[in-house]
Parts: sequence; structure tokens; C-alpha cells
Amino acid sequence: MEEQPSLLLQRYRRDRRNLLEFLFSSGLIKELQTPAGPITALSDLDFDNLSADYVLHSIKSDGVVDISEATKKYFDESSYPVMIHSRLGNSYFLLSDPDLSGSPPRRVPPPTDVKRTADHASCSSREPDPLIVENIGASMDNFSSKYKATTGTSLSALEDVNIPPLGLPCLNTGLSDDDLRESAYEILLASLVFSGVEVHTVEDRRKEKSSKFLSGLKSRREKIHQQSQFRGRHSAIVDTIRIQMQISEAMDACIRQRLTQLAAWRMWESIDIPKISLGLLNSIFKSDFLNEKSYMQWKSRQASILEELLYFSANLEASERATIKSSLAKIRNSKEWDITMSPSERAEVLSAITQVDFKLSSLSGKFSIQGETYYWTAGYHLNIGLYEKLLFGVFDVLDEGQLIEESDELLMLNKLTWCILGITQKMHNALYGWVLFQQYVGTNEAILLEYALLELQKAVSGENADQKEELYMDSLACSRQFNGIEIKLSLVQAIFFSISSWCEDKLQDYHLHFSQKPCNFSRMMNLMSAVGILASGDSGDIKLIRLNASNESATRKLKTYVERSIRAAYRRVASTIDLESKVVRTHPLALLANELRLIAQREFSVFCPVLRDWCPESGMIAAMRLHQIYGERLKPFLEGVSSLSEDVRSVLPAAHMLDHDLTQLYISACEENRQHHDLNQDLDHYPIGEVAKPIILDWVIAQNSRILEWTGRVFDLEEWEPLSSQQRMATSIVEVFRIIEETVDQFFGLNLSMDITHLQALLSIIFHSLDAYLLKLLNQLVDKNHLYPLAPPLTRYEETVIPIMKKKVLEHKLLEDDVSKKLKELTVSKLCIRLNTLKYIQKQIGVLEDGIRKSWALIRPSAGQRWAEEDPLETSENSLLSCSEAVDELFVTTFNSIRDTATDAISKICDFTGARVVFWDLRDAFLFFLYRGNVEGARLDGVLPQIDTVLDHICGLIDDTIRDLVVFSICRASLEGYVWVLLNGGPSRAFSDSDITIMEDDLNMLKEFFIADGEGLPRSSVEQEANFAEQILSLYSIQTGTVIQMLMTASEQISTGLDSVNRDSRNHEKMGLEDAQTLMRVLCHKKDKQASRFLKRQYQLPTSSDYDDTPSEDLSLRSPLISDLLKRSSSFRWSNNGQSSFNSFKKKLIEATSDIRNVAW
Repeated sequence: MEEQPSLLLQRYRRDRRNLLEFLFSSGLIKELQTPAGPITALSDLDFDNLSADYVLHSIKSDGVVDISEATKKYFDESSYPVMIHSRLGNSYFLLSDPDLSGSPPRRVPPPTDVKRTADHASCSSREPDPLIVENIGASMDNFSSKYKATTGTSLSALEDVNIPPLGLPCLNTGLSDDDLRESAYEILLASLVFSGVEVHTVEDRRKEKSSKFLSGLKSRREKIHQQSQFRGRHSAIVDTIRIQMQISEAMDACIRQRLTQLAAWRMWESIDIPKISLGLLNSIFKSDFLNEKSYMQWKSRQASILEELLYFSANLEASERATIKSSLAKIRNSKEWDITMSPSERAEVLSAITQVDFKLSSLSGKFSIQGETYYWTAGYHLNIGLYEKLLFGVFDVLDEGQLIEESDELLMLNKLTWCILGITQKMHNALYGWVLFQQYVGTNEAILLEYALLELQKAVSGENADQKEELYMDSLACSRQFNGIEIKLSLVQAIFFSISSWCEDKLQDYHLHFSQKPCNFSRMMNLMSAVGILASGDSGDIKLIRLNASNESATRKLKTYVERSIRAAYRRVASTIDLESKVVRTHPLALLANELRLIAQREFSVFCPVLRDWCPESGMIAAMRLHQIYGERLKPFLEGVSSLSEDVRSVLPAAHMLDHDLTQLYISACEENRQHHDLNQDLDHYPIGEVAKPIILDWVIAQNSRILEWTGRVFDLEEWEPLSSQQRMATSIVEVFRIIEETVDQFFGLNLSMDITHLQALLSIIFHSLDAYLLKLLNQLVDKNHLYPLAPPLTRYEETVIPIMKKKVLEHKLLEDDVSKKLKELTVSKLCIRLNTLKYIQKQIGVLEDGIRKSWALIRPSAGQRWAEEDPLETSENSLLSCSEAVDELFVTTFNSIRDTATDAISKICDFTGARVVFWDLRDAFLFFLYRGNVEGARLDGVLPQIDTVLDHICGLIDDTIRDLVVFSICRASLEGYVWVLLNGGPSRAFSDSDITIMEDDLNMLKEFFIADGEGLPRSSVEQEANFAEQILSLYSIQTGTVIQMLMTASEQISTGLDSVNRDSRNHEKMGLEDAQTLMRVLCHKKDKQASRFLKRQYQLPTSSDYDDTPSEDLSLRSPLISDLLKRSSSFRWSNNGQSSFNSFKKKLIEATSDIRNVAW
């Protein structure tokens, strides 16, 4: 809590005084000089009017301090602002920071200057009289105290915090708050002194410091360290009270001294306020004050106190009242009282007043209470004001929101004034609670409200008050105006009435008053529960009634407070919403909905939990009122909605969220208030879902065409290069998912009620976008058969002795331009990027699905938001189950379809990649090199390094999760290529029995290459793929006659229709040793005369020497028709043309079957 300027000034003056006392008692000062000679006691000095800077400068220079110069310096310095010792000398300090000072203060500013009298100027030219020097401090303290009272504290600033007054009778003499505060302190001192409590004066405290200082002047080495004299706890508390009540030390010492003398003389058996004032007037004179103004103020205050209690008494006769009037006029006349009249004449005037006081004080009390005096009831309005000032002393002057540590002891001392002021225990509790309440209002310190509640609860209980005291307190009348009617209240009732009025005022707009510190709201409601709530009786009178849920009048008033506070909060927000809308460029209805949501949330979390103890329907009322207020402004807007514009995007979600929050508030209030059926009605929800459904669908449809166009554009620009070294997918797919995710975010960012139709539309966008991307990717591939070379013509082995001058040349496949162009783009590197992209799609589609599922779970379909419908539980559960199943089916259908398409594309591209590597990129190194001419000179170990190089390149590009798939496809293609060499090797390949062992070693070498000592592919998978190649090698190991016999058997199956033409050619197990296609090729490539003779006789096949089988650089030549004879499976496939050619060749085999059987080989 920031300190008020006057508090800072007070602390500064106290610290400066302590510094000077330390300097003068430390022995650092060698000599004190005054015009009248050296000073013998520190009590002769007034530290409040000495310049600390001058004293410090004197200590640094020669240790000689001139008191008159120090006083002059002090007044010179105080006349100007504090300056910075800069070269220009034009900088000074302000008491507050202009940038942080905030809005202008509400209170009247204090005076900025003090008029100096001529006495101040004469201080430097003559020896200061001890009492005059002391009174200089008193004068300054009086000024600072008045400044403090008018600006720093909230003791009398009730008008600033709008606390209704108690309605006590007005003071006829116009005594100010400062007058009451100073008089209250005098009464407290008198109570202490006349009760026998010893109090010490300022003079007593300074004698010790004086002796210590004088001993330091005699010799620094011979300092006498004396222990401080015990002053007593009561004296310390009184000093604290003096500081708290801002009484100067000089004035305090004077009052203590005079009161102590009066008590010693034992002039009165009992004391009252007039006796105290008369005693002080008789013993304090003008010479005790610094200036005439201070004296006149003090004397006028004493006269006003006497006039208030004596002159306006109803028990005086006219002559007595005239005596009082004339006597007080003499006292107020400074010239007559202080100059013209002699001491005896002044004594006569005071004696006349004393006689009137004696008469009144002798009157018995009205209620026969022990210790009761006439002034208890005659001057109760003054007594209560004085006691309030004493109670305000418990608050720390430096932190008004805190009690001082000695507050309990201060209250105990205040009890000594009860017999003078007519205070009882219940009155004390009520007044102390009232003072604590006022201080809370001024400081907003919550603990003070807690303390006030405790004191007021004690006053309500009234356990210690008997019937006489109750009658006495009821007689202390207060007058209040309520709705133009004057009502009479007792003191306690007036306190409760004022507190209840303040609480009622705050409840009219509790959202304004308790939003910053919501914890104070519950305390305020407890306070109102203790004092009661204002209500009109049956006869129209005003009364306080207990605040509880069973009291219909109290509950009805609280309902009114809820409605008024809600409307006030709305008006406050609506008043600035149009301007704010222009600043932030957002529709006013969206901003209004957000602000009302905050109000609803605050009502739900802060105020309803408190109010429902007394008004269970508060939450329902607040929800209905806010819903109604916003609905009136929303309805015209909804009628004009036709598309998803920016305004619609901002207003509909905000209105939807407000509707949801208000619904939750209403539901919660209904559940806790089931017994109140009169308010238990449904909220008429805003028709946001009906308005939003068609425009959301229109928006989704528009997004679909936009995303498809964007997908096609980014795909066409794709060059199939990796996005980065870590992210090896294509750039285009990242962009596609980005635009999809943005659309999904925008979709769910609408924050509107949606149903399964909207979800279906969104998933349709995702499906069509990714499906279009996958389709485009697959369309870039070519048929794998274009990669395979044409099978050479079937020939029989024959050793050529005479060279043939002219041989037939093998023809090669000619690719179409479009296919050739695609193949150039389908390099192994770019195929790997495509595979990585497909794998990225598989991963990302799972993330996308999870995100959409979670977002959808947060959205309640509009049909499911009818919380107020009272459908049977079983029907509701079945409906929810059916809706959930439909949503799950929609997700499964959409995303599984994309996953299946991506998986199929990965399989196709992997298969294509393996064929590309072996049958296209390594065609010369593998297919045209292996076993060409002779087996031993062209073995597989010359091919494997090139395959290994390709694998290293691929593994550096491919994603780790699909690496094995690609390697396996190359393994399978390599085994296919090996089989191609065995069966489709052409005229340049013929295998003898001795070659078979070498070829088997090569096949094992190829298998172990991909197994890689257990670090490569699984052995079982490799063995399964190599099974067909092993079967082919086993055919070469069989005797030629046996192979011929197997071919004859296979030919019979062809003739009976049991051939394998129509079976699944991809199944290796069904293309075994008895397959006619395989057997024919084996015989063509056997280096065996018997086989050659059989092929020549039965099929008239040409010899291998008739063809020039040298590899050609031109791979686009067409192959002969016979090359399409056989069609290979996944491990060995014939070309497409080979299927039709094989049908004609099959006829030849059938015709030759009968002849073959009868021939001996």
C-alpha cells in the first residue's frame, strides 16, 4: 500500500529527529553556541527546528554548532523545495511521481504553505527561551497533524467513501475533527492521571539524553554509559497513542504536566469533560504557546466544548445560560482574557462556569446505571464523537489498513474513559465495529472487515448488556432520512442501518465493487447477515430483517440486487463496446458476448457460491437475465446472416460460447435449487445451429474445390527432391497437409455447433485431396513390363565348326515416346522420394485422424445439445451410441481407404523399383553379362558389387521404416533376373552338367548377399523367393531323357486342357518342374546333343549359331514374335505378347506329341 504524502513527511520528521538526537549525544559535537551562552541541558533544544544538514556540516568542519544558525537554516530550507546539488541548480524533487500518480485525487488538497510570524525571524537574534523553542516544534507538529488529519487518514473523510452517517445530533459549536481528536486525547490523559496511572513527560525522557550529551562534552574518553530508566508500560502505550493521534510532543508535555498537577491537588472527587476543560483553562496560558494562532485555536476549542455541554443543556435556567454565554465570550476574547483581565478576574469567570457544571453534574442519571452522570445522555453526541477518535487510534499512521501491535493495550486504556463518556460494553462493540468498518471502506483491507464482523456480532448477541443498559442505549437517538421519511433509531440500530445501507448500495452493482477483490464479497454478505437487510414493513415503516433463505422479503431483495447488478454490468460494457469495436475492428456483438461471458464466469465462480446460501435462485436469475439481454441484440443480426463473412465468423462463435456458459450456469443453479419450480424453465437457446449449418456446408464445399486446385498445382511443380537431409519426403505433400490442417483448424475454429453432416463434408475434403494426390502419383508410373527386355528366340545348342558369314540379329523392344519420357523421370532416387512421401502420408494421416477425433469430441452436435429435453434415458443412450457408431464408421471408411491406397502405392512402387534396378539400370551388367559365352568366365561375383552400390545409394535415401521393403523388392527382382538368365538367356548361353555346380554356388552367393549374415533380409523370405530358381537349376541336373519325358507329359496336359495357362502364373509352387514352358526353355539351354536332336526333329528350332547375340546399344528395337512365347509370374513373367504367341506354339506341341512318344532317344 502506497504511503500518503503526509505520512512520508511524518516519518521523515521522526527519522530526522532521531538522527539529531544521536548526533548530539554521540560526543561528536565539541561545543554548542547560543547568543546567551552555552546550553546545559538537551531539553532546551527543539530538534524539530534544527537543520540536520547544518549540524552534519559543522561536525565535519570544526565540531562547533550554533543553535541560532541551525534554526535559521531549518526555516530557510523548509521555505523551498528540496534541490539537487547540480551545476544548474534548477532540479528539485517532487513528493510524488507525476507519471505514476494516476487520476486526480478526490479529496480537497491540503494547504501548500504556512504563514511565518515575525517570531521566526527573531529566533536568530536572541537566545531561544526553552519553552518557546519547545513550542516551535509544537506549532510545526500541529500543522503536520492537521495536514495528516485532512489528507492522510480516513478518520473523518466519510463523504469520500459514501458511508451513510449515523444521524447523531449535530454539534452546535461546529467542532472540527481535529478539535475532537485533540480533546479525545486530553480526556484519555485525564482518565489515566486521575486513575492513578503514572505518565512521563517529554522533559523526563530528555534528562537522560542531556546527561549523556554533557558527559560527552567533558571528555570523549570518559563517557558514562547509564542504563535507561524504566518508564513503565503504560507510559510507552501513551506515547504510542500520542503518535497515533498526531499530538505534538510539546503540547503533550504541557497537557500531561497540568493534568498531573490537577490530580495531585485532588480538586474533584470525580471528573467530567467540563471539569477537564476548566482545569486546563485555569492552568495553561498564552505564554505556553509559540504563537497566538495556536493558542487561540486551543482556547477556542475548550470554550466550544464547554458551550456544547453547558450552554445548550436543557436543564439550565435563563440566567445560568446567560452567565455561560458571557463567560465563554470573555474566554474567546483574546484581548480581554489575556491582557485586560487579571488572574483573579479570570478565576471568577471560570468559577461561574464551574458552578453551572457542578449543578449539572450533581443531577442523577436517568437510568440508575452505576457511574452514570448527567452528561452521558445530555452530551452523548459529543461523547460518541470523542470515543470514535480514540478508537481510530488503533490504526497504524503509516499503514492505515493495519492495526498497531499495541491495539489491545490501547483499547484497554480507552476503557478508562468509559465512565466519562458514558460507554458500555455493547456500545464499545458496536462503535468499534463501526470504526473498523469505516476504515475498511477507506482502505479496502479485508482483515478489517473480518474484525468489524466479529465486533458487530458481539453487539448483536448483547450477552453483557442488562435491561438498564439497553434502555440507556435506546435513548441515544439518531435521526435518518430514508425515502424522504425521517426515522428515529437507537445508536446500535443507526450503526446497523448505516452499514446495511452501504452494503445495499454495493449490492446494487456488486460486479463493479467486488471484481478486483472477490474474497471481500463473502465477507460483506456475512456482515450484512449480521446487521440485517433493509426492508419495508407491512405498515410502510423501514426495518432491518434477518438475512436467511427462509425469509421471503430478504430473498426477494437479493433477487433484485442480482438483476440490478447484472444490468449495471451490462450497461457498463455496452457503453464502450462500439468504440472498442472500431479500435480492434471486431463486430460489437462478438466483443459484447465475450464481455458477458466474463460476467457470467465471474457470477458462476465468485458470486453465486456466496449468494446461494441466502438466495438459491441467484444463478438462474443471472443466467436468464444475461441470456435475455444478449438475445435481444443478437436476433436482428441472425436474421441477416447469409454467408460466412468475417462478422459472422466472429459473432456466431462468441454467441455460441456465451449460450454454452449461460446454460452451464443455469444447469448448476437448477441442480442446487430443485425445490424452486417457479424458475425451473428452459433457456430459449439462440438459433445459432440452424443459422450456421447451411453456411458451414457452403464454406466446406468452397474449400474442397480450392484445396483440390492447390493440390494439383503443387503436385505439378514437384521435382521429387527431398525436403531436407532429415526430412526426405517431397515438398508437395508437406504443402498438401499444411493446407488440409489449416482447413481443419478453420473448421473447428468456427466454434459452432455441428452435426455429422459437417464432419462428413470435412472428411470428404481430406479424402478427395489425398486421393487425388495418390492417383496423380500412381499415374506417373509405367507398366513394369516395359522394363523387361524381349525374350530372345528359342534355339537349340550346336557347336559350330565352320563360321557362318551372315547371322540373324536379335531384335529389341521399341518403347513409345510417352513411356520413354516417364521412365527417364522414374529414376531410383526419385522413386525413393516417392516412397518416403507415401510413408509420410501413412504417418501423417494417423496424426490428422487423432486430431480431428479429439476436436470433434469437444464439439457437441446441435442435436445433442438439447440438455433440457427430458427424453427417456434409454432412448438418449441409444441415440448417442448410434451417433458414435456412425462417426466411427465415417472415420474408418475415410482414413482406412487412404491408408489402403497408400499401402498399395508403396507396394507397386517397391515392385517397380526392384524391376527398374535389375532389368533396366543393371540390364547390361546383370542380364547381358551373367554366364554369357561360358559360365566360369562370367559369374555372379562380377555383378554383386554393382548391386551393392545401388543398395547403398537407396539406403541413404529411403526412410528406415520402408527400407526392408525396397531391399526385398530388389532381392526378388535379382532372383527373377537370375531365372531370366537361366530360361531366357538366348543363343549365347548353354549350360553343361559341370556348369550346374558353379551356378548353384552363384545362387547361394546371391542369397547370402541379401541375408548379410543375419543383418539383412530374413533368411526365410529369401529362401522362399529363391525356391523357383533352385527348381530350375535342379532341372538342369536331371538327365536329358527325363526332361524330354516330362515335356511329353506336360504336352499331354496341354492337349487335355489341364495345362497351367489359365492358372495363377504368380504362384511359384504351381510352376514347378512339370511346367511345359519351363521344360522347353531348359532343353533349349542345355549343352547336350540329345536335347538338340530332339528340338530339331520335333520343333525344327534353329541352332544358336544362326544368331548374333552381341548386346546392342539400341534398346528400342522390336523383338521377334517368338519372344512372347512365355509369360512370367512375380518371380518369372512372360511378356504380354507372349501369351498369344504361346497359344499358337501350344498347337505345335500337341501335334508333335504322338510322334515324340514313339521315338527312342
